[in-house]
Amino acid sequence: MATRKYSEKAQDKIGDVMKEFKEGKLKSSSGEKVTNRKQAIAIGISEAGQKGLKVPKKPGAKSRK
Repeated sequence: MATRKYSEKAQDKIGDVMKEFKEGKLKSSSGEKVTNRKQAIAIGISEAGQKGLKVPKKPGAKSRK
């Protein structure tokens, strides 16, 4: 399996979110505290993508015609 290509700035953003998660300060969009590591990573990737940083597309996200 090939490794995914994230930009350096995207990796920094994900790292910032993970630091927030470890400190217990990360909250989901519903306002509840995030307790799942995978959910925290997903939030970091999502925020990086919203900022326009280079993150890979979701595995099942193929364009439909």
